[in-house]
Amino acid sequence: MTAPEISHMTYQQYRTARRLVHECCNYDCGNCLLLDNGEECVCPQSITYSLICKWFRAAVLPLDAGLCATLLCRADMKKCVLCGGLYLPKSNRAKYCPDCAAHMKRAKATERKRRQRQKCHALGLKKPL
Repeated sequence: MTAPEISHMTYQQYRTARRLVHECCNYDCGNCLLLDNGEECVCPQSITYSLICKWFRAAVLPLDAGLCATLLCRADMKKCVLCGGLYLPKSNRAKYCPDCAAHMKRAKATERKRRQRQKCHALGLKKPL
């Protein structure tokens, strides 16, 4: 069995991951409690451009869905039609990222109702008095 490929981050991804490191339950003042064998050990995830900490990958990285999708699910990612951002689709029909999907749902509902009202007025139907 082969080991999973270690992802290398860009500078912006590294800065985002560095902020996430502080959310880790094993992070204590720059040190990693998991690696502590009686002497302090610097958190490896806070000093590298790679995803080497398994705990960070499994428990902390999912807090930022965009970064998680970019680093872990590169083959499964899609590009949003509206904003152009990458996201992990929940179905094979998804066209929009979750943020844009809510916006498009409202916009399409508005347009659908507008057409429905226009059709009603075109028939000459009037409200009863």
